[in-house]
Amino acid sequence: MHEPAGATSVFSAGLRLRCPRCGEGAVFGRGLSLREGCERCGLSYAFAESGDGPAVAAIFILGFLVLGGALMLEFKVGPPPWVHVLLWGVLTPVAAFILLRVLKAILIAVQYRHQGEPPR
Repeated sequence: MHEPAGATSVFSAGLRLRCPRCGEGAVFGRGLSLREGCERCGLSYAFAESGDGPAVAAIFILGFLVLGGALMLEFKVGPPPWVHVLLWGVLTPVAAFILLRVLKAILIAVQYRHQGEPPR
């Protein structure tokens, strides 16, 4: 697919949660729900079907980070159990939400770049 001269990169659009075509419009409305299309260039996000890919990647990434962080904290500091529950119980869902938005936006940008089509 031939992109215009000022086309944004897949990872730049994904990390900034922006439109894969123009790099300006937001991809998400509230939470993890996609907008109908880009408010800047008019690209419809109807082609976007991320499926379970971002969730699986987030599980692996967060599992590694949270388990590693919990083990490191336990062996270096040795806090009481309530500290782990409070710290990881708050940090994990917040990190999962942020990571899911970024991974979903990157996957949408990849689909756009490679002319992804909605499933039939």
